[in-house]
Amino acid sequence: MVEYIDKNILDGKRTIHFIGIGGSGMFPLVQILKTKGFDIQGSDNNETETLQAVRKMGCEVFMGQRAENIAGADMIVYTAAIMADNPELIAAKASGLPVLERAELLGLVSSWYNNAICVCGTHGKTTCTSMLTQIFLENGEDISCFIGGKLKALGGGSGRCGRSDTFVCESCEFQDHYLKLYPDTAIILNVDADHLDYFKTFDNVKRSFRSFASLATKCLIINADDAPTLEAVSGLDKQIVTFGTGDKCDYRAEIKKTQGLKTEFDIFRRGEYFGSFAINVPGRHNVLNAAAAIAAADINGVGCTVMRAALEKFTGAGRRFEKMAEGRGVTVVDDYGHHPAEIAATLTAAKSLDFKRVWAVFQPFTYSRTELLMDDFAKALQIADRVALTDIMGSREKNVNGIYTRDLAAKIPGCIFFDCPDDVADAQTAERKEANFDEIIERLLTELQEGDLVITLGCGDAYKLARRLGRILESEE
Repeated sequence: MVEYIDKNILDGKRTIHFIGIGGSGMFPLVQILKTKGFDIQGSDNNETETLQAVRKMGCEVFMGQRAENIAGADMIVYTAAIMADNPELIAAKASGLPVLERAELLGLVSSWYNNAICVCGTHGKTTCTSMLTQIFLENGEDISCFIGGKLKALGGGSGRCGRSDTFVCESCEFQDHYLKLYPDTAIILNVDADHLDYFKTFDNVKRSFRSFASLATKCLIINADDAPTLEAVSGLDKQIVTFGTGDKCDYRAEIKKTQGLKTEFDIFRRGEYFGSFAINVPGRHNVLNAAAAIAAADINGVGCTVMRAALEKFTGAGRRFEKMAEGRGVTVVDDYGHHPAEIAATLTAAKSLDFKRVWAVFQPFTYSRTELLMDDFAKALQIADRVALTDIMGSREKNVNGIYTRDLAAKIPGCIFFDCPDDVADAQTAERKEANFDEIIERLLTELQEGDLVITLGCGDAYKLARRLGRILESEE
């Protein structure tokens, strides 16, 4: 049974305080609610470009999280990454004010629209949501959107509040968060074993996706190439539209040509030629993301010519195979991939390009995921020619089982990592992280060769390493 919050909870509210306002799931909500006329304030622990953007919107940002920060707020929103002992969250819950987890607020926002298109999947949802957003914008539609990554078409933002009834929403399965949403159309890109610290088993993951699919009021758009997706929705009494590469797919993709980062492909709609398209992000997985977006756009009446133009302009969402720098003959890109299947897809795509060697620089995220999927991580990372690992980013977790980077590195021949005392690694201090990044960069600079591709991977802040490495390489050019 899905439990929704009161749809009238925002009535009479003026000031909303966000704990962790710089998070990728918070920023688009800030953009939407600020446009709706709410006063927004919030706090965070690390200075980022996102916080600078939030300030430019006229929002007050407190650095560091303290009880007094919530003063003047009518409602408080927090993310799942905030631990229960956070002083600001404790003060919020003791205040008597409404306190919502981010997913609850997003669910409320999704209820405002009669055409909520919710994109879920273990992998690819940010890219597909971004593609679909770009298509609607190219079509001149004043849509609203929520994306887990930044999109150039939104001026580098990740949220938008428009006047139409269409809402394109990235929908995450983490802790069943997407079950708070009100999807009219649900897109399922794939179903894989992730977040097992919460779901425990793959069967539970599939049951969760089935629950989400059952919420769709209009139709399901699913990847017919993905067996777990088919299993998850089997027998549901819903209108189902399929995409994939098989002959029986409603929207079948056929790759025609790849060159550099560009992939050209045709789409056949129910067996008939529909159109030719090109995307400037590599890999078969991104062709499938595009096919899902094309299916949704076609169902919503967007013309093929508009779709083609939008996809050709799409160069990726932020942190999705995003080119960061080029210098000394070395190319540096950054990717959000943090699950073995995502990493394997990204590295396989990278290996298909014409680089001399592919370097994977991976920042493991959370101790539990690293422990549960360690062998899968080791296998996926070895698709690269060389591998370097940073310290594990614990985020919302404490290292109760004593899991360290060295445990993963031991399973990858020739892996570069820098060990440190356990108490220092557990501290997760900003100073240690900066030092660890410096260690990795210093080693890379001694080994990189002209024609190499370096990919930083992870959903934490590995992009900072990519930027720093890129700046050094460009300065040496």
